[in-house]
Amino acid sequence: MAETKATLSIDGKVIADLPIHSGSAGLDVIDIRTLGSHGYFTYDPGFLATASCESAITYIDGDKGILQHRGYAIDDLAKKADYLEVCYILLNGQAPTLEQYDEFKATINNHTMVHEKLVHFFHGFLPDAHPMAMVCAVVGALSSFYHSDLDIDDPKQRMRSAHRLIAKMPTIAAMSYKYSIGQPFVYPRNDLSYAENFLHMMFSVPAEKYIVNPTIAKAMDRIFTLHADHEQNASTSTVRLAGSSGANPYACIAAGVASLWGPAHGGANEACLTMLEEIGTVDRIAEFVAKAKDKNDPFRLMGFGHRVYKNFDPRATVMRETCHDVLKELNIQDPLLDIAMELERIALEDEYFVSKKLYPNVDFYSGIILKAIGIPSSMFTVIFAMSRTVGWISHWDEMLSQPGQKIGRPRQKYTGEIDREFVPLKVK
Repeated sequence: MAETKATLSIDGKVIADLPIHSGSAGLDVIDIRTLGSHGYFTYDPGFLATASCESAITYIDGDKGILQHRGYAIDDLAKKADYLEVCYILLNGQAPTLEQYDEFKATINNHTMVHEKLVHFFHGFLPDAHPMAMVCAVVGALSSFYHSDLDIDDPKQRMRSAHRLIAKMPTIAAMSYKYSIGQPFVYPRNDLSYAENFLHMMFSVPAEKYIVNPTIAKAMDRIFTLHADHEQNASTSTVRLAGSSGANPYACIAAGVASLWGPAHGGANEACLTMLEEIGTVDRIAEFVAKAKDKNDPFRLMGFGHRVYKNFDPRATVMRETCHDVLKELNIQDPLLDIAMELERIALEDEYFVSKKLYPNVDFYSGIILKAIGIPSSMFTVIFAMSRTVGWISHWDEMLSQPGQKIGRPRQKYTGEIDREFVPLKVK
């Protein structure tokens, strides 16, 4: 079959014939790598129309509300698999057998503890330090504990690094929380599931026995699963760009944590909770809904609609069901949760929201669940980072396994001064 090409013409003059490549799904891509030799670069702020890599991990069709990991639909994974199964799928490309799953789970369990010297890192932070600041620093510091096992050209060493990161992130995340509230660190228990262990490290104290609520553990597991990967988003692209320089995996994941920290990315569910606090009471909802509909008002409802999904967020469907299960189980009387549930009702029934497809998204529901469980909003992005680590490390490993990788080097449209004469200072 002849190669399809796109002809680039400027002012009627043919500049270049550029190859067109097709993936297994999604839009075709125009290969512009040779464009610079013809005297042009593309200009695409935010990379909204640029495929930065070739990947077989996650597929998204925002118009149709499709999200698949390695070909498996996200709602199937959230309902039928646990988070560690999803981790295995993202890392290895296919669902595990029972034997493979048991082996993988045992491997993760064997890496849940952190070196005791790493524990001392936390004591260098001020008590009011943001948990994300602690996580970012401590994850980056992990490389100093495994400096003899950082050969990124060795697939086995890369996979060991992946296992360590997946296993230790809940421990580090829970430690950041415990330190922020002045409680002693709680060590992991390998007899618990991944979600149960995280809840145990977050909420148990030496003075009394902590029993994990199965409904809460299931909800946490789904939150982990629904945030495990989301294609080439800002933080994943950051990890890939850092990794393209040959940086060690812990530095790359720390870079991803830093990128995720931004309120436009990982802070969306925290921003949603802040919005609910601003609304304050159920009887003020109509006022804020009117503000959201007013094009001239800067206020906007957080947690509704999605930049990628133009139809609906497929993760939100599962998260909504889980959210209602948690609220029913805990029977919590909280004004913020009352506001959230009324906002949800309006968004699903009001013609303005329905016509614009401004449905509640995964951030809306996950924020409500975490609030109901008793997790402070400062920890929301930490939990997101912990969940997304497997996606980051899967993309990092995939990138390094592909031949011909080069260090990332975006171009620019320069708009500054040119050819200025420098006049040296006259020193007295």
